[in-house]
Order: sequence, then C-alpha cells, then structure tokens
Amino acid sequence: MKKLVTTLLSALLATGIGLSAASAAGDTHSKEPHQLKWSFAGPFGTYDLQQLQRGLKVYTNVCSACHSLKYIAFRNLEALGYSEAQVKSFAAEYTIEGGPDDAGDMFDRPGIPADYFPSPYPNAEAAAFANGGAAPPDLSLMAKARAAHRGFPRFVFDIFTMYAEGGPDYIAALLTGYEEAPHDVQVTEGTYYNPYFLAGNALAMAPPLTDGIVTYDDGTPETVQQYAKDVSAFLMWTAEPHLTERKSLGFKVIIFLLIFSGLLYLTKKAVWSRVDH
Repeated sequence: MKKLVTTLLSALLATGIGLSAASAAGDTHSKEPHQLKWSFAGPFGTYDLQQLQRGLKVYTNVCSACHSLKYIAFRNLEALGYSEAQVKSFAAEYTIEGGPDDAGDMFDRPGIPADYFPSPYPNAEAAAFANGGAAPPDLSLMAKARAAHRGFPRFVFDIFTMYAEGGPDYIAALLTGYEEAPHDVQVTEGTYYNPYFLAGNALAMAPPLTDGIVTYDDGTPETVQQYAKDVSAFLMWTAEPHLTERKSLGFKVIIFLLIFSGLLYLTKKAVWSRVDH
C-alpha cells in the first residue's frame, strides 16, 4: 500500500512538472505590459476629462466598427463634460431599432440619450461570421476583466502608488504590441502575432491603429501610442464610471475613522483615569 501511494505521488509530481514546463515553454514569447502613468491611479487619482473625450473619439471612429459598448448609455457621456445638447446630438447620429409600432412592426429611429451604444452586428452569430468565427468582445468592462490580480503584500503598496490594476496597461500594450512573429513561432493564417495577447500570442484582430487615423481638436499628438493610451483610459471609465466618487468616499471614511478612533481613545483615558487602582 505504501509503495502504491509513493508511486502515485511520484506520478502526480512528474505530471505537474511536465505541465509547468509545457506552460513555461508556451509562454516563452509572452510579454508583460509596461506599467504606465494614469491620472486616475493612486488614492487621489481622478479622470482626465479631455483624455476621456479623446478616447471616446478613438472608440467611435475605430473600435466601434467591431466592438460593442452595451453597458454604456449615451446619457452617461455627460460625465465626460458634454452638455445635454451635445449628448442629444451625439446620440442622434446612431440608428436604433425601435418598436414595435401599432402594427407590430419594428422600425429604425435616431438614438436618444436614454439609448445604449448599439452593437455593430445584429447578433452574436453575425459578429462571429464576419470575423472568422470569433465574435469581437464587448468593451464595456474590458479594463476590469483584464485587471491584474496582485497578491499580498503588493496590493497594499498599490493603494499608495500610481498602479491602476493593470487593465488599462494591458489594453494599451495590446493595441501597440503587434510585431513580426519570432522564427520559432508559427502563426495561423488570418491571425496577427502580438506577445501581449493572453490567449496564444496571436489574435484575429488586425492592428487597428495607425498614426493620423483620428483627428484631435486639442493639439494632442495623433500617434498610435497616444490613441492607445486615450482609448484605454476611456475603457477604464466605462468599467469604473464612479471611480472618482468611490475614492472620495473612501478617503472621507478613513478620516472619519481616524477622528472617531481618537475620540474613543480620549474617552477611554477620561473614564479610566477616575478608577482607583
């Protein structure tokens, strides 16, 4: 019996080592995204509204051709500094399926602020068919879905640094990380090599950004790196639209707890000072 247990443990250990080695071999060319500086990182970080507006422009001019933003309503854009009239005008540029009418038929109408960003495809099957069998993911929560999970004690120090959970870093790295595949890596026809892509270093999406593809009105450089950073910041906002308010509330709670703890300490001293020893 003891020999059998020993044999099984040895087999499991060998299997584990083999799997680890295979995993390491498969990840030989993978790269970790660089940690970028973000205005919204850190305990007192806030969103740069101009950057978010630029990111929205990159999304609408480039990303929206394939990717949906189904959890964001047009009215939410007022948080980016747009007026109600501007939001109405922006929403009206989209065609939304309405209805049914009195006859039970669906119809197309201009968008209104209460509508959500429409998908570029009528359904998931159509999206997959148009993209080689893989439907492009919705981007509403992508910055949170690709956030890094940093264990203790790193997450403690992250509170006081400019670390932004890694999601925006990953998106920016992915958008700017296309390159020629190494000689020892075979890339399936119709896919593009990107060492930052988590699932196999090759994805069906062609490089979406080129210099000058989107025009900025505020004089910001119109480069791939700038586009990638701006749209990554925008997608962080879509995933965490109340991030600034949450940080502000957390800071107020900490201040309250510090003051409350001080008052409890002073009360304890005052009460126990009258106790005879």
